[in-house]
Amino acid sequence: MSLFTVGEVIAERSVHLTRESLVRYAGASGDFNPIHYRDDVAAAVGLPGVLAHGMLTMGIAVGTLAEALGDTGRIADYGVRFTRPVVVDPEAGADLHVSAKVGAVDDEIARIDLTVTFAETTVLGKAQVRVRLS
Repeated sequence: MSLFTVGEVIAERSVHLTRESLVRYAGASGDFNPIHYRDDVAAAVGLPGVLAHGMLTMGIAVGTLAEALGDTGRIADYGVRFTRPVVVDPEAGADLHVSAKVGAVDDEIARIDLTVTFAETTVLGKAQVRVRLS
């Protein structure tokens, strides 16, 4: 059983995404929406560029906790709101930064608040993971 202290940052990481990352994720997930790999399609639907899959961003965020928890089976619940897109430049890619901070603790559950940013903008809102303490 891990002890958590409210306000404590328990994990942080940065992940660099490339267009290849998006193609690999599309293959693994089966989500071949062309907004995730074609600039012309993204532009045609009014997007600022090719976007990372929301579920990829969400997975990277919660994956940040794996080492801190030791056992991801302790995750009881996870939810986010998608608030801003992650635009993956064809040359520079995109860098995501994730910080996991303890938001609340009771007898059975700790709430871990995830802050996920791209280009200094928060891209996931109300990203919270409920973790069993035992």
